Amino acid sequence: MRNMQSSSSIKFSLFFIGIILITGLLFYSNSLVNKLRDDNRDIVKVYSEIIAKTVNEPSDTNLNFVFDEIIKKVQFPIIYSNAQKEPQYSRNLDKELNNEDLIKNMESMDKQNKPIPIIYTENKLNKLHTLGYLHYGNSDLIKKLMWLPYLEILTVSLFVGLGFIGFNSIRNSEKRNIWVGMARETAHQLGTPVSALMGWTDRIKSNPDESLIVIKEMELDLERLNQISDRFSKIGSETSLEK
Repeated sequence: MRNMQSSSSIKFSLFFIGIILITGLLFYSNSLVNKLRDDNRDIVKVYSEIIAKTVNEPSDTNLNFVFDEIIKKVQFPIIYSNAQKEPQYSRNLDKELNNEDLIKNMESMDKQNKPIPIIYTENKLNKLHTLGYLHYGNSDLIKKLMWLPYLEILTVSLFVGLGFIGFNSIRNSEKRNIWVGMARETAHQLGTPVSALMGWTDRIKSNPDESLIVIKEMELDLERLNQISDRFSKIGSETSLEK
């Protein structure tokens, strides 16, 4: 019973450690992904503010510079659309995509990250206007990190599974060794009285007159066998303390 309780405790410990590892790794990977997403969002917000400030300038030089040089360096897909959400410019996407494909990509990006509006103030009227939106998707690094939890679960599950298999293998090996030892001890314990009984049987056959003496000795050997049988029958049973 104690061995079974010990076995259950070890298995529960392995399972508990596995749950702790999976929870910790999932929390870390999710926090890392969220941090990268926040960083990307901050970058896009800065781009939207820069674009908004260049709208009222008489020349489009600075605006073109933003799209051609600054946004060009981003490491994630991005689409600029007008106020009607019609795509006007894209980066880190296939250049051969048509307008319909860009709209589909825009919708997919919006599910990943909320688009950032480009809001500017008209100088003369001092009114706020929405120039357009910056739609952006997840970077390759974020996409890879999003697969990390599944890899972590697989790795930890494999670790716990191997722990279970290893523990059961060791436990079964110990059981086999115990039974082999018990079988040897049983053979040793039974060997002496059985050999004696065989000897007494031969003696009765050769000296019938000594039957009474031999029977008494045989009774002693039978008593030894009974004690041995009783001793081995108690193996594995609950022990009780006598007061």
